[in-house]
Amino acid sequence: MQTAMLNSEIPPVEKQDFRDAMSRLGSAVNIITTHGPAGRAGFTASAVCSVTDSPPTLLVCLNRSASVYPAFKENQVLCVNTLADSHESLSNLFGGKTSMEQRFEAAEWSSLATGSPILSGAVVSFDCKVTQVTRVGTHDILFCEVVALVRNDESHGLAYFDRRYHPLMRQNA
Repeated sequence: MQTAMLNSEIPPVEKQDFRDAMSRLGSAVNIITTHGPAGRAGFTASAVCSVTDSPPTLLVCLNRSASVYPAFKENQVLCVNTLADSHESLSNLFGGKTSMEQRFEAAEWSSLATGSPILSGAVVSFDCKVTQVTRVGTHDILFCEVVALVRNDESHGLAYFDRRYHPLMRQNA
């Protein structure tokens, strides 16, 4: 009973305080793409992580108010393209208000099992089918089973930290 009382006295975290704190959490930069009955779409995301390796599953967070949301909801397939350090401008393009046609014209793409666009030169691309969706606040959490992947061990990654891009260089052993 006393624990419940203490928890009710804790003030909520302010939205801007949370955003500022999250800017201090570094993450890989990804372009998430889809192609299917609802068309081709893509957006930049850092809210991606591994869930399990059996079956290989990632999660991707997608804002339900995003212009790309209907395409991802209907297509139920996607590709997580983890960006190389040379893809900073492409990340900005997919993160802005640019038309889908212009976004996809800015790079070379192929496809694997699902038909979702695979970015040439990405550090890794995970081709996935969406197996579960959970709603939390303003976002959907898409649980995505990896059905194919492509690795590029020659590329260096791109991270986002403190509201800026940072190239990641591999250290020689």
